[in-house]
Amino acid sequence: MLRLLAVVLGLLGPLISQAAAQDSPRTSECLAMSSAPPRATPVGLHRLAADADEVAITYAGHSTYYIDTPGGVRIATDYNGAYTVGRLPDVVTMNRAHSTHYSLFPDPRIPYVLHGWGDDGKPAKIAQRIGDVFIRNVPTDIRRYFGDDSNSEMIKDGNSIFIFEVAGLCIGHLGHLHHKLDDSHFAAIGRLDIVMVPIDGTYTMSLDGISDITRRLRASVVLPMHRFTTPLDEFMRKIGQQFEIDVRTERTLMISRDSLPGTPTVIILDGV
Repeated sequence: MLRLLAVVLGLLGPLISQAAAQDSPRTSECLAMSSAPPRATPVGLHRLAADADEVAITYAGHSTYYIDTPGGVRIATDYNGAYTVGRLPDVVTMNRAHSTHYSLFPDPRIPYVLHGWGDDGKPAKIAQRIGDVFIRNVPTDIRRYFGDDSNSEMIKDGNSIFIFEVAGLCIGHLGHLHHKLDDSHFAAIGRLDIVMVPIDGTYTMSLDGISDITRRLRASVVLPMHRFTTPLDEFMRKIGQQFEIDVRTERTLMISRDSLPGTPTVIILDGV
């Protein structure tokens, strides 16, 4: 009897393990996809209800973009309450480099307020599913004082890059980035389809620095922000000819996994 039981368990073992793996909670699909080998998709079989999978990304101002997911979750990046578009967001992300990127007194009706810094002095650790979006962060350092040069002492893990995974898209917001990213940062970020990059060239990083990061991330869509007076053609010269430019007359980009451009493209929404 024991021998028979052992044989039965031996046969069922792989099936049980497979079922357990399928039931385990998902974390980052973008990290998994960035490390997985390329996978062929049969033409004509991957387009399923594209309209239902569209994400709306709206430029509100400064470094605040609103992301509206197919499931109805509304997110505002680098939220300070000054840049509003339509209804109140359900989720706000913040960076504390300057007061224009956060608020310590957000509207109490906002259900989820995610700080890009740790309130206990430790790095922020965000890996949270809210509705149909999975939100995570990659900590970065910030300069200690406003206007300090890049050689000044840094506050470790004072800011965060936020990544939003929704509808098969990997969307990254670099925040108020103050330094180059090393291999560990890129590994933690994983693959990005859409990336929002600050292009002021002074308060965050130099145009050379942010252009290097943009080229290495090689997202399908680059959305500039935090521009001030930086000439757009100067940023385009820095990132190179492999990126196309698409200037829009509207503030909202409707996009899905299927509608990503085949060539990396900088999309300039109205107001940027």
